[in-house]
Amino acid sequence: MKVLFIGDIVGNTGRKAVKTLLPELKSKYNPHIIIANAENAAGGRGVTAAIIKEFADLGVHGFTMGNHTWDNRDIFEWIDEEKRVVRPANFPPGTPGRGMTTIKANGKELVIVNLQGRTFLPAIDCPFRTADELLERAGKQSKAILVDFHAEATSEKIAMGWHLDGRASFVVGTHTHVQTNDDTILPNGTGYLTDCGMVGSKEGVLGMERDAVLRKFKTQLPVRFTVCEGKWHFHAVLVDIDDSTGKAVRIEKIRIREDEWIMS
Repeated sequence: MKVLFIGDIVGNTGRKAVKTLLPELKSKYNPHIIIANAENAAGGRGVTAAIIKEFADLGVHGFTMGNHTWDNRDIFEWIDEEKRVVRPANFPPGTPGRGMTTIKANGKELVIVNLQGRTFLPAIDCPFRTADELLERAGKQSKAILVDFHAEATSEKIAMGWHLDGRASFVVGTHTHVQTNDDTILPNGTGYLTDCGMVGSKEGVLGMERDAVLRKFKTQLPVRFTVCEGKWHFHAVLVDIDDSTGKAVRIEKIRIREDEWIMS
């Protein structure tokens, strides 16, 4: 099974990049299942039902979220019914939505799990204990399991990779918007990448207008961040999963910059 995972899509610039590249990526890599992190897709904060439909129409099968899950309040109107979207599973019991779902496409089946870290982020329930509970259930449904760990600290992400080695097919980090160069297959067969990177403006700071970010750092005064509309860059990762074992067999990072890409 080939799974294409697209990193945090930031605002209109990121959505434009996905629209531009996804047809070519599908043709080149022939992924069976495509997953994207959509928590920044609407103006850099949250996502809307219309954006989910837009991406689904392009061929994205499932969506993960993160700490900006609730930034667009209309999400409360549709998240319970939208089975393609998972929000961090370690939000407290009773939180709308789901933290795990099963995606079926092109004759393949993949369980996706979303977790959120607690280091330098709001203190919610323990992601490690939540992972234990969900992967025990997920393992009874499918051998192929992808975990999006939306976390700030690299140490917490690496720890999660080791914690789930042999139980998940692929553990991929999101949230920090910078693609790391540490892709590996751990000893018990779990693929791992600390951060997939982002899809959005390469001319801003993590997708936001750089002047505002610089003003915040230099003055420490309140500043309103807006999405940068400059040229985009696109980060994703392709993982090959053995259908019979659920183990990762190959990982390929994808990094493409606007006006610098050629697809053959």
